Amino acid sequence: MVVRIVRLGTPRNKDEGTRIGTVRRPPRGVPKSEFASGNWYDVWFPNLAPSVETMKLGQQATTPAQWAAFSRKYRAEMSTPDASRSIDLLAALSQHSNFSVGCYCEDEAHCHRSVLRALLTEKGARLE
Repeated sequence: MVVRIVRLGTPRNKDEGTRIGTVRRPPRGVPKSEFASGNWYDVWFPNLAPSVETMKLGQQATTPAQWAAFSRKYRAEMSTPDASRSIDLLAALSQHSNFSVGCYCEDEAHCHRSVLRALLTEKGARLE
């Protein structure tokens, strides 16, 4: 059993399980009825998405220092009690279920899901 970190909207892996969208907003121009069938996500969970302000920092980051500033700010947001408990829950579920979490960004290295991957690992999640 594992959690996979995926790009939303891409083909699903075999035995991927429930796909969780950790994004601030639903996909543009996609009817809600097509979120799952279009491989976007089965469940929308914006609780683990960066705030709009932090998301903009990440999108505008062009240097390692700017990316580090984004990562620090996102990690601070994820250290709040609600977000931290959500990460704890996903880490625990990864021991018993297959599921995935993801975002739309093309490059995981320049996306909050790279930080989310690290946070899940730090909490003991089983990752693919």
